[in-house]
Parts: sequence; structure tokens; C-alpha cells
Amino acid sequence: QVQLVESGGGLVQPGESLRLSCQVSGTIFSSRAMAWYRQAPGKQRERVATIVPGASTFYADSVKGRFTIFKDNARNTVYLQMNSLKSEDTAVYYCNLPSAPGPWGQGTQVTVSS
Repeated sequence: QVQLVESGGGLVQPGESLRLSCQVSGTIFSSRAMAWYRQAPGKQRERVATIVPGASTFYADSVKGRFTIFKDNARNTVYLQMNSLKSEDTAVYYCNLPSAPGPWGQGTQVTVSS
């Protein structure tokens, strides 16, 4: 089955940057769309960024212009570059397949605070 391992989160101040990584196994990575999601305590999980085969990307309005999703097919890894971070970006971030999400990984915590 598909396995997903997120990493790269941490504690940063507003305006700073982070790059998240998601290592994917158990599927033909290059042919699959991938997405990043986030979930804050007490809130629903929401999709923030998507990349499809052919490299087209899509973003939630809340992160558009600040976040960039990209992937390295040779490493079976999808990334989320997060710039100009705000306190409202604080959440646990997950990757998954957007068409039919399988089991979720452990996620990686992003905390934006002064």
C-alpha cells in the first residue's frame, strides 16, 4: 500500500520560510497527482496545494502567492515551499493522493509564532 512520510516542519516566526518534504512509496509516483493538506486543532483538514502529472499546480486562496508545490520524480518526493508564513498557517501538514486519499501519515507540525 501507499506509504507517506512527511518531514521538515518546525517553529518559525511570522514572515519566515520552511520547506516540507513528503517521501512516497508503494505507487508509481510519477503518474500520480499529489497534494498537501493541513489541519489545525478543532478544524477540518483542508487541501492547500496540488500538483498533477504534467506539473500543473493549484493552491487554496489562503496560501496562493506564498506557497509552492513541486516534486522530484527521481526521489519519489513532493515538497511544499512555504514563504511569508503567518500565524494562521499553524497546523499539522500532511501529503496524500487527492483523487482517493489513503491512510494518512504522521504529518509534520508547523508552528508560526512570535
